[in-house]
Amino acid sequence: MSKIRVLVVGCGHMGKSHAKAYDDLEDFEIVGLVSRGEKSRSALAKDLKVDCPLYSDYETALIESKPDAVCISTYPETHVEYAIKAFEAGAHVFMEKPLAEDLTEAQSVVDASVKAGKVLMVGYILRVHPSWQKFIEVARGLGKPLVMRMNLNQQSQKDQWETHKNLMNSMMPIVDCGVHYVDVMSQMTQAKPVSVYAIGARLSDELNEGQMNYGQLQVKFDDGSVGWYEAGWGPMMSETAFFIKDVVGPKGSASIVSDTASSRSNSAEVEAHTKTEKILVHHSARDESGKFAKEDELLSTEDEPDHDGLCLREQKVFLSAIKGDQDLSQHCQDAIDSLRIVLAAKESIEKDIVVKL
Repeated sequence: MSKIRVLVVGCGHMGKSHAKAYDDLEDFEIVGLVSRGEKSRSALAKDLKVDCPLYSDYETALIESKPDAVCISTYPETHVEYAIKAFEAGAHVFMEKPLAEDLTEAQSVVDASVKAGKVLMVGYILRVHPSWQKFIEVARGLGKPLVMRMNLNQQSQKDQWETHKNLMNSMMPIVDCGVHYVDVMSQMTQAKPVSVYAIGARLSDELNEGQMNYGQLQVKFDDGSVGWYEAGWGPMMSETAFFIKDVVGPKGSASIVSDTASSRSNSAEVEAHTKTEKILVHHSARDESGKFAKEDELLSTEDEPDHDGLCLREQKVFLSAIKGDQDLSQHCQDAIDSLRIVLAAKESIEKDIVVKL
């Protein structure tokens, strides 16, 4: 099989990591970098081993580079249009989450991939994270129902705050980031979500009317399990308790313990939210005296990949799917299902109701 010609669209944090992965994998050849700003694509080009054309316009890049695959790491409002145009051009698509801004558009992207006979993969990075997969495995052994508590709060300033404000033109934090964590909850419970309730708050006059940079959702599953997820962005966010990844069941509990994430002034760092370091496992079984029968366990995850390493793993899965060795149809359905939960949270906030799924 000849090299897969890939067009990288979006040269921000995620686009850089994916481009580096393509640059390191001999099966791929980067045939172009696309971004709105000249500075970001030029900076990325200097970090790559390959010399490739730079574009400011996506359609021009698509026509001129004739890619076999397109990697989309742009703002969410462009995802649907860019993906469908890539499929129409005969290219496979790797797209950063979320799939779309609503369910109808999300389904249209999946349908377009099926019609074109091309691979669609969505960037659910925790699905290739060995420690998070171990966390899910441990959670499944805790009995039912499960109580799941997770958050991702980020204290941001300068360029990071500007990026967050731009993201909120498309969606609030619990939608944008929430898809990862409700997807984890669904994997832990292997149950169907039945209802969602959420609250939100606007914590800055810099935001447009109606935009909320803080939110919290509660989701209930048909096996009695419940999940809580919280996300907030901005210069006002607290550095206390910004990293909670915890699950409790009748047989005990499991918690991701990270010294990196627990340190102060670190919530804005992506590594702080993907790094696990250890999983603390507690067993609820007691002996005849009523004392715990087994000591708590610390499962070490010191050899886990960094963020770029996780993106490399994602692109290996994408490559496998392109070669026909892996079917991503269930992956696409799961991406739609997780989006359904967070969009229900958005509706719950706007209407102040419990949304039935």
